[in-house]
Amino acid sequence: MSELINNREHRVATLKQIVLDLHAGADMASVKHRMKELVGQCDAGEIAAMEQQLMADGIQVHQIMGMCDLHREAVSEVLAPDRTPLPPGHPADVLHQENAALTVHVQELRRLLTAAAAPGADPAMQFGLRQAFNLLMDLDKHYQRKEHCFFSMLERHGIDGPSKVMWAKDDEVRAALKEFAAALALDGAWDRITPAGMRACELVEAMVRREEDILIPMCLSVFTADDWARIHADSPQYGWCLIEPRRGWQPAAAVPGPDGAALPVGTGIDLATGVLTAQQLIALFRHLPVDITFVDHEDRVRFFSEGPNRVFARTPIIIGRLVQHCHPPKSVDIVERILHDFRGGRQSKAEFWIDFKNRFVHIQYFAMRGADGTYLGCLEVTQDASHVRALTGERRLLAYD
Repeated sequence: MSELINNREHRVATLKQIVLDLHAGADMASVKHRMKELVGQCDAGEIAAMEQQLMADGIQVHQIMGMCDLHREAVSEVLAPDRTPLPPGHPADVLHQENAALTVHVQELRRLLTAAAAPGADPAMQFGLRQAFNLLMDLDKHYQRKEHCFFSMLERHGIDGPSKVMWAKDDEVRAALKEFAAALALDGAWDRITPAGMRACELVEAMVRREEDILIPMCLSVFTADDWARIHADSPQYGWCLIEPRRGWQPAAAVPGPDGAALPVGTGIDLATGVLTAQQLIALFRHLPVDITFVDHEDRVRFFSEGPNRVFARTPIIIGRLVQHCHPPKSVDIVERILHDFRGGRQSKAEFWIDFKNRFVHIQYFAMRGADGTYLGCLEVTQDASHVRALTGERRLLAYD
């Protein structure tokens, strides 16, 4: 057994050094030869361990982002093929099916881009491109489900390096799609539309390969039956990308629903200014016109309210997760600064407002402190304030909307 462990450690260390050499300018052909000679074959877990070690050595996410396109190409020839059979409807099978649909759709989008930009092409083809682009935006459902369900579960197993890098890459795809959308809004601007569209297609396909070669095999090698059951239960709220999941697989483990409470339903909880049952508390939080998330003094998510129209999606998998890991890498610095200032007593409130999916969203963060001033954690309150912002005059008589 020790020999196998040492072999794995040797492969991870070799991968790490070769990737560093590659980033420093080593020739790709010679790197691939070294990998085949020194590594033989490696699995997705070893790629993850290599990225984890790079981050532990102080290499930042944005630096590894720059490396990962190169090192994915370099390791592709030494990755052991994944032969794990997947029953229809398994969460990993859903990712596979969505990736297959994305691949076909991107190929069609690339064909449309080429045809529409050709001399003498019908200008009406730009409308077809916009329709194809709108379908491609289903991609965000796939990415959100991956980021909140799969990445959260990986972190429970102590694996966070690869997910940070992949989330940053997801945001790179989103930025490219945004640029493509802006170009499509300009009639006949093919000098912008074609390169922006091709770039978006290229990035989407690269992410499909990363998920197929690394993410999915890694999850299959690490997750337990309970993990897959939890992901299966939490996935529908994000929706599906271009497909409807196949049917067949059902989780073997039972997953408690969102109504599960630590106290019996009839037990009163003394809240100093009143006594409520667990059932009443759950209903109260569900009916608040704002979304609440509580992060404790260790920066871990401990609670979020559930309502019918949440602004930002939440899933029970994030409970216990470091809040820094619940945000895309580009916004982590702001989160860190808020928590640092709250913990040190320098600030007690931070406020933002943004336009999000045609809604005016108001976001507030509050430092929560005990009676003795001890920092207890951070409360996030988010509200879709579009309706409130649009109100004018007065309403003093009863009227039902």
